Amino acid sequence: MPSHNQYLFLLSFSLTFGILLLVSFWVSAFLTARDIHLRNLILIGLPKDPQHPEMDVHSIQDFIKTFTQEDAIALVQTPAFLASAGLAAVAFYWLAFSGERKPVLNPNEWKEFPLVLKTQVSPNTAVYRFSLPSSKDVLGLPVGQHIQVSAEINGKDIMRSYTPTTLDQFDKGHFDLLIKTYEKGNISRHFSLLKIGDRIRVKGPKGAFIYNNKLTGHLGLIAGGTGISPMYQIIRSSIWDHSDATTINLIYANVNEEDILLRDELEHLHHNSAGRFNIFYVLNNPPPGWKGGVGFVTKEQVAHYMPSQDKDCKILMCGPPPMMSAMKKHLDELKYPAPRTVSKLSDQVFLF
Repeated sequence: MPSHNQYLFLLSFSLTFGILLLVSFWVSAFLTARDIHLRNLILIGLPKDPQHPEMDVHSIQDFIKTFTQEDAIALVQTPAFLASAGLAAVAFYWLAFSGERKPVLNPNEWKEFPLVLKTQVSPNTAVYRFSLPSSKDVLGLPVGQHIQVSAEINGKDIMRSYTPTTLDQFDKGHFDLLIKTYEKGNISRHFSLLKIGDRIRVKGPKGAFIYNNKLTGHLGLIAGGTGISPMYQIIRSSIWDHSDATTINLIYANVNEEDILLRDELEHLHHNSAGRFNIFYVLNNPPPGWKGGVGFVTKEQVAHYMPSQDKDCKILMCGPPPMMSAMKKHLDELKYPAPRTVSKLSDQVFLF
């Protein structure tokens, strides 16, 4: 199905072609009225007298000798000329300033981006927004892949992988990283100390998982803490793609209720999914009256909320290592295939 941009291209092409055709008729009529015929251009360079080719030949001067300065002034004042000049100016502006720009990311080159906004979303987690070179730029990150971030800490280059929560089709001119600060975390502490205008080094895309709306019929997602980042990106891409029929179930585990990241955004997607996307929250320390899961994610919860292994489905997981180890054990007992050490896109169980 053609995209919005493709429809705009077809409309602009048809309009431009029609205007140029009309302009050509006006210009031709203008020149003919002054006994200037474009067909005479083909005579330039040919002998005026075929019987005596050594004599004079047709020249460009012959073609324009009847085209006076007054004719030129009259031509540039015609509606046809003004319309074509305006169209040419609009086309130049579109090509120079409004066209699609190339993705900014380069998998083989570190690039620097400045911090422009920091938004605290929980006691120890914030969303860091970094600006791209132009407000029309896109990061160039396929849905499901991640970027590498590098920082010099205590004289050493430290690298970590992060999945932005932003998407190229919706978010231009910037990208957002959801990062939890750990007391002993090198990169996360580095982020927490960044000031507006400070830069980070980024390279990518990286990763074996790339989502598309034909990948599978059912997605089961299990996330803990900031492991929600790749899940949120995939969910957002799927739900706002009206040609995507994938059903998505998410188990999202945290310690406290205030640790549930992107909760408003997730529930907004749930309410707009027409039943395709459902969430089950699990908390270690639930508040009074909590209706979700309590403690750790159980095998029974995985069996209930994840699609059956005999369906056309994929299970995606991202979270703290102890949680992921427990989830692997649950899935093994439920007869799902064991995930590889390094997951592949073709795997039924994929670990980010």
